[in-house]
Amino acid sequence: MSPAGIRAVVFDFDGVLANTEDLHLAAFQDVFRTRGWSLDRDAYFANYLGFDDRGLIRGFGADKGLRFSEAEVQAILIDKARRYEERIAKGEVLFPTARGAVSRLGVRFKLGIASGSLRGEILNILRLNQLSEAFPVVVGADDVVNSKPAPDPYIAAVERLDVEAGSAVAIEDAPLGLHAARTAGLRTIGITTSYPRHALKAADFVVDSLDEVTNELVLSLAADAGPQGPGL
Repeated sequence: MSPAGIRAVVFDFDGVLANTEDLHLAAFQDVFRTRGWSLDRDAYFANYLGFDDRGLIRGFGADKGLRFSEAEVQAILIDKARRYEERIAKGEVLFPTARGAVSRLGVRFKLGIASGSLRGEILNILRLNQLSEAFPVVVGADDVVNSKPAPDPYIAAVERLDVEAGSAVAIEDAPLGLHAARTAGLRTIGITTSYPRHALKAADFVVDSLDEVTNELVLSLAADAGPQGPGL
């Protein structure tokens, strides 16, 4: 643990900064529908949230008894990405609380993003919302060999931010994302944008909004501080 305590905050992207989970779902539903498959909202949030696109396709195929060649997976990925970008271009996708949190935390901490989305998708949204300069480090699914729920995105993020894992706090909306961050050695804040509070009990602290993530809260999560009872 660094003597300086918490030095960095690493955000998940979808469901934390950007309200994009329903857009990802809709894009997949479009793509699957053209192929004669269905994916309902409950199944998406229960079984696949936290996976990158490739992991979702593989998981969906395994659950449905479908075998995809690499060429088929790639074709689905391209089709889904196109449909997702069409939806993103239609309007604002950041949570209303996102910009304030980034501004507030960026004064005190190094900021990064570790996401299961593609790097280009993340950068495009940041650019459209004038937030590119706020995040010197962005790790997407295509930047690592193994995306979430593996710890690789968070390991890469803290390395690029030049901080120890124990000196960083991750903000996540999904149990699989919390698992990835904790396995990498980060402290964690869960946010209830996608799952109820009880599903995020692995987090060191749980909030309902980014407005609750203050500098003081982040600093209190130093490794020797222990779990924060009121937020659990």
